[in-house]
Amino acid sequence: MALRNLRVDGDELLRRKSRPVADITENVKTLLGDMVDTMKNSKGAGLAAPQVGVLKRLIVIDHEDELFQMINPEIQLEEGSQDAEEACLSIPGMIGTVTRPEKLTVAFTKTDGTRAEMSAEGRLAVIISHEVDHLNGVLYRDKARNFRLRTKEDDEEDD
Repeated sequence: MALRNLRVDGDELLRRKSRPVADITENVKTLLGDMVDTMKNSKGAGLAAPQVGVLKRLIVIDHEDELFQMINPEIQLEEGSQDAEEACLSIPGMIGTVTRPEKLTVAFTKTDGTRAEMSAEGRLAVIISHEVDHLNGVLYRDKARNFRLRTKEDDEEDD
């Protein structure tokens, strides 16, 4: 696999809506693999295809040593709310508080072409919601309160 260049805030592509993936080709699988490598190399928890310059409805997530690759994810149900501090690989050095669902259900296609549905809560729900926003041209800074520079103290809290 390969590392892809990350698009950063100010790049108009990040504000465009992604297109559904019609066929799961080898190119789509390669892109997903590249996205995983790019996410891990950048120490991210999730990555959406627009962040690497591709307007396709693809996201990858690394949560508690479990890897998720979702094609055409659609949030079906949201329950409750939680405030979470978020950062984004496309907005380096910044952090902000965003209200997200406490629980959600997401439907998506797996790389083998089968449809799946899963429930998520807590941090995983935040990550899924954040990445699906990217597919719709929304950045977390659009929803954030207390949007500010990330400090050394913030990094220590992540450990």
